[in-house]
Amino acid sequence: MTFLTRSLIAAALVCAPLASPLLAQEGKMAAPAAATEKTLTAFAAASMKNALDDVNNAFAAKSGTKVVASYAASSALAKQLEQGAPADIFISADTDWMKYAIEKKTINESTRADLLGNAIVLIAPKDSKIDKVDIGQGFDLAKLAGDGRIATGDVAAVPVGKYAKAALEKLGAWKDAEPKFAMAESVRAALSLVSRGEAVLGIVYSTDAKIDPGVKIVGTFPADSHPAIVYPVAATAAAKPATADYLAFLKSAAAKTIFEKYGFTYLIKPTS
Repeated sequence: MTFLTRSLIAAALVCAPLASPLLAQEGKMAAPAAATEKTLTAFAAASMKNALDDVNNAFAAKSGTKVVASYAASSALAKQLEQGAPADIFISADTDWMKYAIEKKTINESTRADLLGNAIVLIAPKDSKIDKVDIGQGFDLAKLAGDGRIATGDVAAVPVGKYAKAALEKLGAWKDAEPKFAMAESVRAALSLVSRGEAVLGIVYSTDAKIDPGVKIVGTFPADSHPAIVYPVAATAAAKPATADYLAFLKSAAAKTIFEKYGFTYLIKPTS
């Protein structure tokens, strides 16, 4: 190696550390922090996916802030928050799991609001011979299912499953139908089982049934057969400042229009 080559290498090593402060001074190293500041993370009930994706796109277009949504059963999301998973917003499909999160101090309770409502329906594969089921007292779901399976969310934890069990118990149909149930990890997983024909019937939210062409609604559960279906929203205890703007957007007329397009009931008066 020549003296000139050694000199050039030495000069490069000396200068290399100086490049970082210079780039940072010029703003070239600040991009990752700025990108983080312009991104929020939402933990949202699986049933919200299609509607909330549209809401988040509208919010990003208006504010320049991107919302990355993680969809799963409300029970799973609440447990993830408890374990320290980073998120700015939590939207549950029932009040129980929001209450759980508040008790675990992962939620800023002062920001909590009841945002949406929904209904639960009985679905079947689109080519099923089952059609127009009258759901009422004495409704025999077990007989209707025959030798097939009935899909819904886990009745011990997933909100849609909890609503389904409550309704069937009140209507006197739970005891006989229980052995036929296939418990899914989320409402979308239950929907998929019916859509693929792996279950002859399913109990899901009406909003889910409407977005899957592989299923049809064959009956609607009376609203008074189960606790009111409420989707509360709140900022997490560790939420970024920009979360306040996002929560305000969820309460806006623009968000209301999108949610109602997907069949949700909007429970609050829009603020703008």
